[in-house]
Parts: sequence; structure tokens; C-alpha cells
Amino acid sequence: MKVVVGLSGGVDSSVTAYLLQQQGHEVVALFMRNWNDASVTLEDECPWIEDSNDALMVAQKLGIPFQVIDMSELYKERIVDYMFDEYQKGRTPNPDVLCNREVKFDVFMKTAMSLGADKVATGHYAQVNSTFDENGKEIFHLLAGKDNNKDQSYFLCQLSQDQLSKALFPIGELTKPEVREIAKEIGLVTADKKDSQGLCFIGKVSLPQFLQQQLVPKEGEIVEIFKDSPLFSVEKPEFSSKEEELAFLAQKINYKKADGKVIGKHQGAQFFTIGQSKGLGIGGHKESCFIISRDMENNIIFVGEGHSSPGLHKKALKIDNAEVHWVREDMKLENGGSMEVMARFRYRQALQKAVLYQFEDALYVAFEEPQSAIAEGQFAAWYIDEELIGSGVIA
Repeated sequence: MKVVVGLSGGVDSSVTAYLLQQQGHEVVALFMRNWNDASVTLEDECPWIEDSNDALMVAQKLGIPFQVIDMSELYKERIVDYMFDEYQKGRTPNPDVLCNREVKFDVFMKTAMSLGADKVATGHYAQVNSTFDENGKEIFHLLAGKDNNKDQSYFLCQLSQDQLSKALFPIGELTKPEVREIAKEIGLVTADKKDSQGLCFIGKVSLPQFLQQQLVPKEGEIVEIFKDSPLFSVEKPEFSSKEEELAFLAQKINYKKADGKVIGKHQGAQFFTIGQSKGLGIGGHKESCFIISRDMENNIIFVGEGHSSPGLHKKALKIDNAEVHWVREDMKLENGGSMEVMARFRYRQALQKAVLYQFEDALYVAFEEPQSAIAEGQFAAWYIDEELIGSGVIA
């Protein structure tokens, strides 16, 4: 079988290529040149050049063909511009999820197939297998990686059955230490290379600095909403339906400046995210202050003191139907249907008990326990046991 590996210059993709070679596959390495803006990276070197060199050395060590493909314009168009647009609107995008959906498993995968590949492999800590239904149709299952600390199934939550049918994740059944050990044993140059901590397309970068390339700073006020605010003690109305109740639980409180006290200034609401506490420059509190809401129109940031601030927590979130994606299309809920799942809306967040409710206009995720810092634009993903079955963008 001919397999194209997305060789990124890191240890994970390097060991992926080696394992496939050991399994007897014909392996070809493709390195994606991503969008890069040297003015916002935190180090002098250009990360893609260093990564490209490391990937080339791995390919030479393994004796496999190596090719660089330039995807910088595509990244700029589909990921970077999308990020700027989302932050401008006061939403919290996840570029890594988009990168997998729009680039690695779309354009990159199509490029690999045009080169005669049967499958595409990446160094994700996830697993994919398949079974057949009663009609003989093959169904692909996206499973969590064996290493709980590194499981990256969340980043793949927008993949389709077609994309999964062509995907391989050879290191998904290994732990990170095992991957590093293999790399050391066979003498790969990437064996001790640190994991990339940056955005999927830039490398090591300061997010506010990155956003300031496109979004104009503008001074605004920071308003504290106190725990005893009457906004938090609104009596629950009588609900005529489950949908009405869930809409109430998922709704955003529209704070006004008069609801709290001005305690500081900021340089632009678009540079901050819900749940953020660092970089606010607020003193004089026993506990840290966390962003609970942003008024983009009036450029106001609302904060609450402490992890227990009522403004931080909600028991439900809403996903518009147009943004609901089922990895397992055969499990899609019909109008009026519900399903018990485990869900998360951030990478590495512990899975939370929840129930999905599907209605005519939207899907709701109702959690057993209140959840902190649910933000518009994030991806919520839901699982049954180890399998990720669907996801969607929080409204």
C-alpha cells in the first residue's frame, strides 16, 4: 500500500513514517510549508525552515522520497483570515481543528491521492478502525489515542467518514515516551526535539502580538460584575418545553457597564478570550479576576473574581444546526431525539457527562455539572466510550 506521510519535522510524524515502513508500506514524505509571518514569531529563526530540514534528514535516514509542498496561501485564506475574522467578532476559534478539516485532510489529502497514495498518515495521537453494518457498509470509528495525556481526537472532531476512510494514525496506540524511545533507538534527529507549542500554522507566537497585525488596538474599560449581582439570582421561569429550558440555560447574559464597577482599562476586547485571567493588569483582589463576557460593540470587558464567579459557569450550550457535524452519520439525532454522551469543548479538558438534545433549529448540549468558560466559536465534541461521534461550533 502506498502511504503519504505528512512529515512535519517533529518526532511524532517521524516515528509515524518509520512504523509504516516497518509494516511494509511504500512510504512517501510530504512536508507542508505553512503560512509564516516572521514579525510575530517569538524567536529569530524561521520555524518552517528548521522543521523542513529536520523532516528532510528523517526522510534521508529512512530512505524514503521527500517533497515540499507550499500551502502558505491556502493557510492564509482558510485559517489565518478566519481567525482574524472570528476574534474581531468576539468569538474564540480553534485553528488546529480548522487546520485538520480544511488543510491536512482536505487539500493535503487530495494532493496525496493525486500522487497515487492509498492512504494518508499523520502523527496524531488518535486511532481509527472500521466495522461493517448489517447492510455491509463500512463504518469508520474515530477513537481516542492510547496516551491520555496526548489524546488528540478532539482536534480531528470535524473529519468526515470519507476522510477517515483514507487516514492512518500509527502512533495512536503508543504513548509519547514510547514514541521518543523508538526515535532514539533508530537514531532519528527529531528524537529529543521539543513539541511545538505554537499555533498550528505559525510556530512559537505571541497571540496578542499576532492579532495586532490585523486588529487595531483601541482602549476600553474593564468592568467587574460582583458575585452578589442581581443578574445571577434571576428566578427560573416556568418552562413550557425542554427546548425553552435549554435555551434559557445556554443563553448569554448581556451585561451593561451600569451592572458593575469600572476597575481598569484594556487595549481591545478582541485580544481577550472568555475565561482568561492573565494579562488584564488587575490588582487588589484576593483571587484572580476572569473574563466572563465581552461587549464588542462598546469595547467593554466584563470580569468576575475567582473560579467560582457565577458569570463563568453555564449548564448548557447551543449549536446551530448548520454547525452540527456527525463523524458517525449513522448516529445522527432526529428532531426531538436525545442521547447520553461524554463531551468537551477544549483540548485536554476532562470529558464531562452530558445529554444531547436535537430540535428543529439547534442542538443543545446539557451538562450534568456547570461548566466554566464556555465561549462562542469553540468546538464542542461528544463521545460514546472512547469514540468521538460528533462535534459543532458553539453559538
